[in-house]
Amino acid sequence: MSRAVRAAACALLLALAALPATAALRSVGAVVDSRPSGDGLELRLSSGARVRLGFATPDTVRVRMSPTGSFGPDTSYAIAGAPPSVRAIVASKDGVTELRSSTGVRVLVRRAPAFAISVIDSGGRLVVGDDPARPMAFNPADGAIETSMRRDDYELYYGFGEKTFPLSRHQQSMVMWNADVPDYPVGHDPSYQAIPFFIALHEGRSYGLFFNNTWRSWFDMGKTVPRRYSFGASGGELDYYVFTGGAARSPARVLQDYTALTGRGALPPLWALGYHQSRWSYMSQEQVLDVAQEFRKRRIPADALYLDIDHMDGFRVFTWNAGTFPDPKKMLDQLHGQGFRAVTIVDPGIKRDEGFPIYRSGRAGGHYVRKADGGELHEKVWPGVCAFPDFTSPAARAWFGGLYREPLALGVDGFWNDMNEPGVFPPDGFSQPEIGLGPQRTFPLDARHAGDGRPGTHAQYHNVYGMQMARASFEGLRSLRPDKRPMVLTRAGFAGVQRYAAVWTGDNSPTWSHLALTIPMLTNLSVSGVPFVGADVGGFMGSPSAELHTRWLQAAALTPYFRTHSNDVSAPREPWAFGAAHEAINRDTIALRYQLLPYLYTLFEAGERTGLPPMRPLWFDYPGDTRASLVDDQYLVGGDLLVAPVVHEGRTSREVYFPKGSAWIDWWTGARHEGGRSAKIAAPLARLPLFIRAGASVPTVAAPVQHSGEMKDQPLALVVAAGAAGSSRVYQDAGDGYAYRDGESRTITATQDGQSLRLDIPSQRGYQRLGAIEFIGLAAAPAAVRIDGKPAHGARFDAAARRLRIVLADENLKEVVLVP
Repeated sequence: MSRAVRAAACALLLALAALPATAALRSVGAVVDSRPSGDGLELRLSSGARVRLGFATPDTVRVRMSPTGSFGPDTSYAIAGAPPSVRAIVASKDGVTELRSSTGVRVLVRRAPAFAISVIDSGGRLVVGDDPARPMAFNPADGAIETSMRRDDYELYYGFGEKTFPLSRHQQSMVMWNADVPDYPVGHDPSYQAIPFFIALHEGRSYGLFFNNTWRSWFDMGKTVPRRYSFGASGGELDYYVFTGGAARSPARVLQDYTALTGRGALPPLWALGYHQSRWSYMSQEQVLDVAQEFRKRRIPADALYLDIDHMDGFRVFTWNAGTFPDPKKMLDQLHGQGFRAVTIVDPGIKRDEGFPIYRSGRAGGHYVRKADGGELHEKVWPGVCAFPDFTSPAARAWFGGLYREPLALGVDGFWNDMNEPGVFPPDGFSQPEIGLGPQRTFPLDARHAGDGRPGTHAQYHNVYGMQMARASFEGLRSLRPDKRPMVLTRAGFAGVQRYAAVWTGDNSPTWSHLALTIPMLTNLSVSGVPFVGADVGGFMGSPSAELHTRWLQAAALTPYFRTHSNDVSAPREPWAFGAAHEAINRDTIALRYQLLPYLYTLFEAGERTGLPPMRPLWFDYPGDTRASLVDDQYLVGGDLLVAPVVHEGRTSREVYFPKGSAWIDWWTGARHEGGRSAKIAAPLARLPLFIRAGASVPTVAAPVQHSGEMKDQPLALVVAAGAAGSSRVYQDAGDGYAYRDGESRTITATQDGQSLRLDIPSQRGYQRLGAIEFIGLAAAPAAVRIDGKPAHGARFDAAARRLRIVLADENLKEVVLVP
């Protein structure tokens, strides 16, 4: 090395050494002072940061760190109501400080050389522990924060909202930043829904962690360093909750505690659980009515038709194109007369047009997002240059919610919030590369928001913008139509979005890989606390083959939200669009959905009470089954149905894994499969592999219906899977409104012990009566059937399907006994 080169190198090193220390993360340092804080402990650290430790519930630990040493108001968009807290017992011994809850959960505090904690469950087992090699830290220069936890090599992680990764997110790194990413490839990140919550699973035990921070945040779940995971954000406080899962450490308990904190999905109207048909766009009133007529003529069940952006006047929200939709009320009345509901799209962008009354009204009220200099923010989307409501302002939410009055008066039934990441278009004359996640695709980070009394920048509130739009929609609809349950669909959201809306996985692609991806995407959204989830059947960004569409329709038939949707250049996507043979299969697939609507509705009602989602990954109900932990091409519907779709081209059979601990009965053949084993199952194009858990009783609609409104006139049939003991319930109410919260509902319970079925059927009138019982999985016909001790009449055994059907004269019965 020459003297000149050495001199230059030394000069560079000196220059680097002269850089300020604030250019890197700084450890929070050692504890220099601590004091009880009423419900926990407050610590002052050598860096000047402060930490508050406490319990949100006896089994939920909360950790809150402020890099500045000053805590902001304790409010959160994610949390339903005020953040909860319970008293902790604080003790110190031999230099160790401990917080203990009433259930025996403990937090152990290491004071030096750097602050660290360990959370211990009531059984004395470690839940989480800070990694001493990577202590909690912050960057005084830019406000970034970070912490790290030790991890076992075999600990798995699920949740995180909408991600395009494999089922478990171990050894993955993820960003929480809502983004409009059409045609997203497998493995792309970030996406539309940022939910910084996960459930961990290791050796059958779970815990959960929620990072309560709305800034751009990130998680590295052992990708960089396998022995630890880290998470942090570009600003705000390091505020997180650890859900220990109670004594059992079960995934269900973790999710129940998380949703108790962030809210539970409201029971949707029954029609929202039916089949929905959409495209961008049905271009005229006549086309919409023609599609509706075709559904009814072809006897294909459906409940809702969607109107995309072309129904509007120049894409102005809450308007109608007078040339193509000259009489929307007449159209909506005709749809209602055929049993259809109508859902219209609503984007946040409001065209900057002095002749547009809604724009003028929002400007007069000061309801729009502002630029850093205080001027009204303008960005380009579908209508052209637009202003955008500041949904972090209570006044703006109330104003926007009130705009739903006119569409409701016309007869619109549901609303679809789109482009609310928020996504915008590059400005005219944009000369930089159009990077998919470039800064030109959303608001400037220095745009100003009201923040519900905590003013801040878009960098702070970006991730909650879409959720607060859904909130404005939901609360507006509740106010305008208090006797109806709102149906709101949103593309973007944050933790707690389940309180306001259903969610779909955005602009997916018509490929087999995207079909397969829907299962891990939807099940992970489900265990992120969002129960009402679905994906566009067939893929939005183009035209699927007939086989792909048919298989996708099957795979989606029992997902919570069931909609076909496609873009403006795709081929027709209605169920009859692929020829007579596929039409027949698609009709049967959709009919299966309607047959099982009473079961799905029961699951949604249970979810409102418990937080448990209708759609679940196998590991959620079977955490002790190691093989179930990575099954990503099957899903559970509640605890009683197992769905194993065909997600590969040309397959007419597939391997199905049956989780350990239950036996499973083939829905179509009655064949029994023991848990903990795999089997090759026939799956011709016309069949969705579907299984019912032995011991379960699943309610169905006994006769075909064309929409959910016809269900009330059809009796129920209870499908009882023989061969095990079990108990199930059937929930019934009016299907809309809130009278059920005042007791106007009934619940049927069914309990079997392998030989008999006992029923508790409340005698209230006005609900679907129980008209039949079908025992499935019987090797042979019983010698006799007795109902309340008397011989049953009208029992018929189908040997091929291993089903025994018993038609009931009325539902006044208590017990059914099969005599071997």
